[in-house]
Amino acid sequence: MSFPVTRYSAVRGASSADRGERSRAWDVLAAAYWQPVCKYVALKWRLDPADAKDLTQGFFAAAIEKDHFASYDPSKARFRTFLRVCVDGYVANERKAATRVKRGGASVCVEVDDRIAASSSLEDYFRDEWVRSMFAMAVEELQRLCDDRGKTIAYRLFARYDLEDEGRDPEANYRMLAAEFALPVTQVTNHLAWARREFRRIVLDRLREITADNEEFEKEAQLLLGICSN
Repeated sequence: MSFPVTRYSAVRGASSADRGERSRAWDVLAAAYWQPVCKYVALKWRLDPADAKDLTQGFFAAAIEKDHFASYDPSKARFRTFLRVCVDGYVANERKAATRVKRGGASVCVEVDDRIAASSSLEDYFRDEWVRSMFAMAVEELQRLCDDRGKTIAYRLFARYDLEDEGRDPEANYRMLAAEFALPVTQVTNHLAWARREFRRIVLDRLREITADNEEFEKEAQLLLGICSN
């Protein structure tokens, strides 16, 4: 697997000298990271949803305005790790400032919430939320693609057989689906193969936009889809 030479990287664009290019890049990055960042901020600092959303919005606005990522070096860390460290610094500073204004109050950091007991760390939690966000975006794009191309049956089969959040039946098999949708088994096979291929393509296309280089892309592709470059 390799990057097309001309592929667009929002990670690179986020530190562009051109303000318009930075804004465009951040639209792409925010689409992938807004929900993971918001959930991470709410959990780590035990904030209610409204406060977490305000801080998340403030972070992305400040990142565009102040060019936070000019110092990002992909040889030292994955972009999502660098992003999480930037979020931590931003939220800590904002909470310290709020505490100074109030002349007292809660400490900046708190213990990790019990809700992430299944994850070994907040870093794992952030990673898992990012994976969910990437897959959710890909599912939405796949559904739009199926609607545009008149392939709603392909999406319905994909959702029924593969998607946990959209009525997946763990007992279903191709013959059951063929009977349910009044299709030959071969058509069920073809529809699912097409939908899975397009889903994979969409995920990889979005991943190319939010990684800085081929090495990072391949590492994240391995995490998301189990794809190896060899």
